[in-house]
Amino acid sequence: MKDFSSLLGNSRRYTLHSHTEFCDGRAQMEAFAREAVNRGFTHYGFTPHSLVPIVSPCNMHRDKVADYLAEYRRIVDTHGDTVTFLAGMEIDYLGPHWGATHEFFQRLPLDYLISSIHFVETRQGEPVDIDGRFEGFRRKMQEKFNGDIRYVVEEYYRRSIEMLQAGGFDILGHLDKIALNASLYSPGIEEEAWYRALVDEYIDKIISSGVTVELNTKSRADHGRFYPCPDILRRLLKAGVPIVVNSDAHVPALIDASRQEAFELIDSLL
Repeated sequence: MKDFSSLLGNSRRYTLHSHTEFCDGRAQMEAFAREAVNRGFTHYGFTPHSLVPIVSPCNMHRDKVADYLAEYRRIVDTHGDTVTFLAGMEIDYLGPHWGATHEFFQRLPLDYLISSIHFVETRQGEPVDIDGRFEGFRRKMQEKFNGDIRYVVEEYYRRSIEMLQAGGFDILGHLDKIALNASLYSPGIEEEAWYRALVDEYIDKIISSGVTVELNTKSRADHGRFYPCPDILRRLLKAGVPIVVNSDAHVPALIDASRQEAFELIDSLL
């Protein structure tokens, strides 16, 4: 696994998670690169959502991977004297057959891999995107999961632990992101004993894995949340888990969104 403390040094002017035109981002890589330069970033990482063997409008297509890498090299040639740009990818873990350990991803000339859970399978084995806006989540809960929020949460964390044990990646992405939609669907769910037990088990696995965890700031402005939440972050910091602060931006204007607040939170917990 990559040593990000050595890469970043003492810099806080970085983000290692962003999405451009090669997946569901809403601007070209060049626009993000210019924004990173203008904002005085020292390091900037591109991480398109990986290709997946299912239909998904948010993920990169296989025939665009070479174009992504070529554009990354052009950006390094153009702006690399000002910012250290990095080529990464956010890998969707879909089970033992598809994740960061897949030979396709391991052979790519990438600087690092993020691994995340965006899909949960129904009881019939259909992968369903449970990320995104609550309106869509609520509809899928009824149409795909028969309203069984406990099943969805349990599958999210079961698959998360499976992903962690499979390994092959450097950064664990937005580890408790299910909490937002789950708590909107079932207020108070995060305080229920069974939910807390799932989170506790996952935290223990993370601590023993040695993986770097991101503090994801994407939902802070709109929903008042960091991923992971402060309680989980406190436990990870106490255990010495390495943390990086990522904006997970999909538009250039948000590459630095809520990151200063995230660092202030980290400082208050140390």
